[in-house]
Amino acid sequence: MPRLPDFEGLAMFAKVAEEGSYAAAARAMGVSVPTVSRGVARLEERLGSRLFNRTSRQLALTEFGQRMVEQASALYRQAEEMESAAYEMSVQPRGLVRLAVPMSFGLRWVAPLLPELLARYPGLELDLHLSDSTVDLVADGFDAALRIAALPDSSLVARHICAVTQYLVASPLYLAEHGRPTHPRELTEHACMSYAYRARSQVWRFTDDHGAEEDVTPKGPLRVTNSDALIAPLLAGMAIAELPEFIASEYLADGRLEQLLPEWSMTRGGLYFVTPSARTRPRKVQALADFFVERLSSPSWRWRAPGRAALQATDASRRP
Repeated sequence: MPRLPDFEGLAMFAKVAEEGSYAAAARAMGVSVPTVSRGVARLEERLGSRLFNRTSRQLALTEFGQRMVEQASALYRQAEEMESAAYEMSVQPRGLVRLAVPMSFGLRWVAPLLPELLARYPGLELDLHLSDSTVDLVADGFDAALRIAALPDSSLVARHICAVTQYLVASPLYLAEHGRPTHPRELTEHACMSYAYRARSQVWRFTDDHGAEEDVTPKGPLRVTNSDALIAPLLAGMAIAELPEFIASEYLADGRLEQLLPEWSMTRGGLYFVTPSARTRPRKVQALADFFVERLSSPSWRWRAPGRAALQATDASRRP
């Protein structure tokens, strides 16, 4: 019957080769020097060849040891990674997580979840960075980000949480004075406010039910780096603007804003939890991803648009 491999001996051999001495390897592994010496000697006896040439002042790999050390070191690293992953899964997430979140979305929908998150994971520390500009996760040292985009950055690992709809909106005051556009091309005749950090470009792209596309470059009195800054000018009837559903829904629901061109869809995006890599994602980051998927995958900001007939009836009721 074949014997089990001497994993302990292989690990001790790899650590001695890495540290350069039996004493340093013993300190790193938290065992005695004789324990390391016996482990390496046992492995040499089993393999039938010496792994080290020893003198009173120097320790060097033999030719046989040089051929063995790379595989033994890889085995040691794999065992460490497996134990670390198992430990991460078995304990409460703890430690600091640096998370980047868009400003408006973070204030409206992430900040209210923080008491629940921190109560659930008392060992977790969160460094929440609120900004609409897209940060470089790797260069800026972030562990993860919530991003709203048409497509995730292909250089990152993205987990889809939910869809995010964009609406073209205006106030009843603006529509009463300037009329309601019936086709995207008519937007060139209207004042349009825009958002500076659109994921793709400053062009509004519309698609109808038959797949026809129409691109419009908005022109108007205001361009902002935070969509909340559009609300006051919109409600004052100054212009038309694009808003994400998580901001627009409350104003659409109570009639302070109205959706325009409902038969045309704007670029459809989504909310994503993104990290630099899935292979090295620690437990604390995975716990954060799972939490946001749990709490945001069926968001309360959803707004059911009225049918086209209802919009036409509303327009008719406003005509003199």
